[in-house]
Amino acid sequence: MNLNTIHNVYFIGIGGIGMSALARYFVANKKQVSGYDKTKTEITDSLEALGVEIHFEDSVSLVKQPFLNPENTLIVYTPAIPKTHTELNHFLDNSFRVLKRSAVLGEITKHTYCLAIAGTHGKTTTTSILGHLLNECEVEVTAFLGGISENYNSNLILNGTKVTVVEADEFDRSFLTLSPDLACITSMDADHLDIYGETDELKKSFVEFTQKLKPNGKLFVRNGLPLKGITYGIEDNSDYSVKHIKIINGSYVFDVKTPDTLLENFKFNLPGRHNLSNALIALAMAVEFGCPHQQLANALASYKGVKRRFTYQIKTDDLVFIDDYAHHPEEINAVHQAVREMYPTKKVLAIFQPHLFSRTRDFVDEFAQKLALFDELLLLDIYPARELPIEGVTSEWLLGKIENKNKKLVLKNELISEIKQSNAQIILTIGAGDIGEEVKHIKEALSIAS
Repeated sequence: MNLNTIHNVYFIGIGGIGMSALARYFVANKKQVSGYDKTKTEITDSLEALGVEIHFEDSVSLVKQPFLNPENTLIVYTPAIPKTHTELNHFLDNSFRVLKRSAVLGEITKHTYCLAIAGTHGKTTTTSILGHLLNECEVEVTAFLGGISENYNSNLILNGTKVTVVEADEFDRSFLTLSPDLACITSMDADHLDIYGETDELKKSFVEFTQKLKPNGKLFVRNGLPLKGITYGIEDNSDYSVKHIKIINGSYVFDVKTPDTLLENFKFNLPGRHNLSNALIALAMAVEFGCPHQQLANALASYKGVKRRFTYQIKTDDLVFIDDYAHHPEEINAVHQAVREMYPTKKVLAIFQPHLFSRTRDFVDEFAQKLALFDELLLLDIYPARELPIEGVTSEWLLGKIENKNKKLVLKNELISEIKQSNAQIILTIGAGDIGEEVKHIKEALSIAS
């Protein structure tokens, strides 16, 4: 497919984080862009501010010309869209070019120097760090992010088209459409078992991804993963390793050992060893790409993070409120470790919204174990996203497995009053569902109370 022949791009599910980044890309490339989504959000509002027309009802009658012309229109859809979707079926039945988001991303990046970040955890933060590093090193880069960068207030960094940085998403095997020059795998923990069925199939998919590297491409792997490549790790004997870690005023200060030398005096402002690991692999890929040490050090020190990735909403001596997207047991564990490292003596209240019935079912014991680590827990109902309920899989079932005396199942409209009754000094909101919509209300209520 030649994207130059496309004049109009229509998105089904335009409000998704990956879809909206593509929509911004096409707007910047002077295409006419329009789309459908189920709900109005801050993301759809920001796209409408760019001139993108969006409607929120599944109806072909609401799709405007020229997007009904199959000759020069591309239809992009997310696999989260149900197969019964009226608009999607209309385009499929009427000779339109209809592609998944991942296939379009593969097409865009195919003729660029592509750096791809894969792994069940850490993709979004690592991608945003790497995109920021390359941008600050004056590389002509486009970076497609799976979250909103605090530095750019966007999920797209657009500073030229020679180099692309992308998340290589294992969901629905999407990452197999990519052909990267440099790729990394941060983790291969079991997830998306609704797609893969079993962990071994997921691992096979990661192996298949490594075979998508271009000739002479390089693969980076976190030390300990069962793959061959350039290794990275914290304070170990990896090819790239973090050394001499200090915490100064809430920030990490450290050196990086490369295969050839020691690069000194990096500063990184995000807490948590998992984030430090993300910073290391971004630095390693940027070093291999050819970015100079001092520019990288300056760029990393100026990195602000991704919204909903350990994002400080309130940070005072008396009260800290942090919001995080964690939705897998290992991610919750990483958040817990980061909080305990930064605030070892303070009481922590976690508010968690499970994401997907299938994920809750598949990892219920692991969720129970990790959630029990917090001093207090408020548990919300499961956010279904694309799924129908599964019999017996409920938040009540999960709550019963959590060995913590200070636990409670709550409704969203009860959250603020429950939080105010706690004497915890650290408040965490955790989850990938619509709990993110509650953050601003909680922040407002806590700010007034303090």
